[in-house]
Amino acid sequence: MKTIGKRLLTLNLPEGQSAFLWGPRKTGKTYWIRHNLPDAIVIDLLKTDVFAEYVSRPALLRERFSETRKLVVIDEIQTVPELLNEVHWLIENRHIAFLLTGSSARKLRRKHANLLAGRAWRYTMTPLAYPEIGHWDLTRLMQSGLLPSHYLSSDPRQDLRAYVADYLKEEIASEAAVQSLPSFVEFLRVAACSTGELINYCNIARESGVSAKAVRGYFQILEDTLLGYRLRPWTKAVKRRLIQTEKFYLFDVGLAHFLAGRMPAPGTPEFGHALEHYVMMELMAYRAYRNPELDLRFWRTSTGFEVDFIVGDMATGIEVKSSARVGVHHLRGLRALMGECKPAQAVVVCMENAPRKTEDGIQVLPVRHFCEALWSGALV
Repeated sequence: MKTIGKRLLTLNLPEGQSAFLWGPRKTGKTYWIRHNLPDAIVIDLLKTDVFAEYVSRPALLRERFSETRKLVVIDEIQTVPELLNEVHWLIENRHIAFLLTGSSARKLRRKHANLLAGRAWRYTMTPLAYPEIGHWDLTRLMQSGLLPSHYLSSDPRQDLRAYVADYLKEEIASEAAVQSLPSFVEFLRVAACSTGELINYCNIARESGVSAKAVRGYFQILEDTLLGYRLRPWTKAVKRRLIQTEKFYLFDVGLAHFLAGRMPAPGTPEFGHALEHYVMMELMAYRAYRNPELDLRFWRTSTGFEVDFIVGDMATGIEVKSSARVGVHHLRGLRALMGECKPAQAVVVCMENAPRKTEDGIQVLPVRHFCEALWSGALV
């Protein structure tokens, strides 16, 4: 039975402090608010009548709540960016605290919205992380993804299909974000197939049937709508010439496989890519909830040595292998890194049955042991 435990997000807001809460669609922001802020005033802009009121008269916010002492939550603030001017005024002149949630920064940026000039703290909600999953099933979660409703669903592929359709309708078509919706749909497929690989704009453009310039714009749309993120390379070279190109990951492993038309099974190349993607999701969740300043990168030399993740200022190097038996050839990248940059820890995440350590100090951790070590703080 699939279950979800308590979410990791906590808001430590002093009295009068406002905050943004960002997160992709369906990560559970509204559910969290309902169960953790029962005394707050909630303005849900996804309700058509509420949206109609505030989009036509943003000043209603000031007229209705200028005297309240309660926290005011505005859900999906990007749908009415003009409200941010009223929020700013109420923070400055009435010292009212707001929690502003959003699943897209695109509309705010396009309209040059007031982002409150540092007056609001920033929090992020991610898909489910390891400590939040009651019954952890690696194969299952790679196929369903880790959006709460998808993970719990009896038919996650139908949910993923609906998710993509809603995204294309609400974020792309309704906003006229691209000139050709079919080209963007094809780009999504190609981007999903190349998740975790070095970004090659020309190759992706050729496969998508658009220009490289358009592809760069499409990637920006994915980032603005929180559907993906870039992973930058480690560039502090000592001896070797390092790759400067970024990688890109979609925000959810299940969504990536649905868009790419894959069904990863243990022992397949797709499963190896999926495992790396899943480790990236856990690292992103750890950063969101435990250490927002944590630097995440990858290391790759021009001669082909590579380590999937560098955590912190070369604190930990992490290589992901889907093998049930890690051999010498799997450790080449980590050993090259250790010879040059000397990370504090070197880790291989794999499918072995039990943890062990090599003679030169590399920790070989099964996936579950890695997750436990990460969330205990032992790897950061």
